[in-house]
Amino acid sequence: MQAKEFKVKWGMAIDIDKCTGCGACMVACQAENNLSPIEDASNKIKVMNWLVVYELSNKKPFPEHDVAYLPRPCQQCGTPPCVSVCPVIATDKNEEGGIVSQIYPRCIGCRYCMAACPYHARYFNWLDPVWPEGMEKALTPDVSVRPRGVVEKCSFCHHRFMMAKDKAIVEGRDPEALADGEYVTSCTEACPNGAIVFGDLNNPDHQVYELARSKYASRLLERLHADTQVYYISRREWVRRQLDNYLDNEKVKG
Repeated sequence: MQAKEFKVKWGMAIDIDKCTGCGACMVACQAENNLSPIEDASNKIKVMNWLVVYELSNKKPFPEHDVAYLPRPCQQCGTPPCVSVCPVIATDKNEEGGIVSQIYPRCIGCRYCMAACPYHARYFNWLDPVWPEGMEKALTPDVSVRPRGVVEKCSFCHHRFMMAKDKAIVEGRDPEALADGEYVTSCTEACPNGAIVFGDLNNPDHQVYELARSKYASRLLERLHADTQVYYISRREWVRRQLDNYLDNEKVKG
């Protein structure tokens, strides 16, 4: 399947060596996208996290032991397997920017997309959203609250993209030529170490352009050829090796 080309391609470069696993990105994502807390957050089937931070280990004993943290949002595949399996076109990849959309009113909850996603980045909403008293007043007004029975996913904070484009139009600028930093996701904004960089992968004026072309950059399960728009950077070979299923005798780039 050939990836559709876009003039603007929003993407992310995550420096794993800078990530401390603090979880600020997860919290920011939850708050920004109106993800309600559930009573038992240890229930991995019913908890909703559009972005999850995984711990990686080199599995060596002290003193060679080393760990790394891998934030995993939707990878925004260039050839998204979730799109081709959806029977009601509730998920699509056609808008300029290359963000895989999720249209909740169309979703029938069949979960084919969840089965097709190799990154487990989609979540079925088992419960109607309920917030502790008073917290409902702090919901993000530009993000719809989803009912139970639909599949949800990271949207690269699409509402922020819409706001940035509206601002450019009002100011008489080209909404398809946003400056670096004019549109960023909530996780990017919240990261205290600057480990997450967001921008246009096709624009040399954006920082993410160079980062994605670093010799230390690679993509999760790259050999699936999903052409994802999220890049991971690490100078540690064992980390890059764990991003895909490398055999012991295979070399990794970088």
